[in-house]
Amino acid sequence: MSTIYDVAELAGVSPATVSRVFNGTSVSDEKVAAVRDAAKRLNFTPNRAARTLRTQSSEVIALVIPDIENPYFTEMARGVEDVASKAGYSVVLCNSDAQPDKESTYLQIAIAEHMSGVIIATASEGSNLDPIIATGRPVVAVDRHTAYDVDGVVMANRAAGTSATKDLIRAGYRRIAYIGGPAHIDTAAERAAGWQDAITADGRKIDDELLRFSTFRVDGGRAAMEELLALPEPPDAVVAGNNLIGVGAIQVLTEHGFTPPAVGVAVIGSLPFTTLSPSVVTVVRLPARHMGVTAANMLLERIRGDEQPARTVVLRNELQSASVLR
Repeated sequence: MSTIYDVAELAGVSPATVSRVFNGTSVSDEKVAAVRDAAKRLNFTPNRAARTLRTQSSEVIALVIPDIENPYFTEMARGVEDVASKAGYSVVLCNSDAQPDKESTYLQIAIAEHMSGVIIATASEGSNLDPIIATGRPVVAVDRHTAYDVDGVVMANRAAGTSATKDLIRAGYRRIAYIGGPAHIDTAAERAAGWQDAITADGRKIDDELLRFSTFRVDGGRAAMEELLALPEPPDAVVAGNNLIGVGAIQVLTEHGFTPPAVGVAVIGSLPFTTLSPSVVTVVRLPARHMGVTAANMLLERIRGDEQPARTVVLRNELQSASVLR
């Protein structure tokens, strides 16, 4: 069955223009003719969602995230809500638990409820956004890249991994490990690549024993840190690939009697809860709220009819170096 994307491609216009034609919104006669001719040739009949995209869609947007318990995503959600509320939109927060099936259910709800658009941090590299995109509703991807031609907002992940590792090298640590989330998630892989960049730039060889992929949660950081400490030659420092991994790693280090700066710790993201002084841990801060603000503004621009090509915004990180050296 043909979609508005098929019609748009054949007519040489954007999907938003196709929606405008069938919604009766002002469009040039030339584009109207091209769209209607393409629709006729493809035997395309606009469904109710397409017809109501601009005229009857609810002033609600969906924010789909993989872990509502992670303060990083909570902070991002606050940025989305602040912008949406000011523009008269409500935000429905959907927690996918990084499960594609659960994510798919939320996207179907967004379609059924005629939500105006979706901001999503995908559950996996195989997340299926076809159904929501086929409706013509705008989608903005956050935190992670997708295979789709949609707007996106991401962090400078590789640079974050490099910055965190270089700071530990400057502090005098020699055997630096990296703990990341699942290797198939691009944020984890890119930050690990940054760790590798810093190690090799310092003239050292990569020790594969020191590279660990786990979950993005506290238990993931704990398990990986236990494995690292059990090595015949444990690391003298560790880069935690996100905030909760950092919490788990620090918990284990403390339980084994190692606290910074005896063992160096650099956390990418933030350090949401710890008994340690902030001065002994390096933190590469990620502007999560700014990500939410940026994504919400991009989505609202699309809802209002912006037809420029899809673009990706990369946000910079901020290094907060530990003030206590080894």
